Amino acid sequence: MAGDRPRFDYSGAVYGSLLAASVVVGAGAGGPFPRVHLIVLLLSTAVVFWAAHVYAGLFGASLANEPLTWHEFRTVCRDERPLIEAALPPAAAVALSPLLGFGPQATSWFALAVALAGQVGWAVLGAVRAGAPRRLVVITAVVTVLLGAAIVAAKAGLSH
Repeated sequence: MAGDRPRFDYSGAVYGSLLAASVVVGAGAGGPFPRVHLIVLLLSTAVVFWAAHVYAGLFGASLANEPLTWHEFRTVCRDERPLIEAALPPAAAVALSPLLGFGPQATSWFALAVALAGQVGWAVLGAVRAGAPRRLVVITAVVTVLLGAAIVAAKAGLSH
């Protein structure tokens, strides 16, 4: 169950970062966009996916014939929270982009870079904190970078 996951399980943050990167790519595919819209899109998408994960976790608990308690509900909500938290840095990057003089295109790339850095960072940190051998940490980093590269390729392809 979600509450039984070890504290070094950052899969929600990795997934949330990947989701945020995908949202940035999808939003930028239509051309220039208002920053506020991208921030709202990032945060609302994260909340919807969080709610879906909470529902799935609670549904799984009910399938196991366990009575659903308020404690279990709060535990599942808390355990899935990294999905939302992972959208905060890219949203902050979008909000701060005018201070850096970024236009819409640079803002999109900046937010994407922040999301992908989070994705790789959380994956590697999770592997290290789980005590994975160095070889597995490197494989984790490479696979996560490749997933990020696929998103960057999609963005590059959609931007032209």
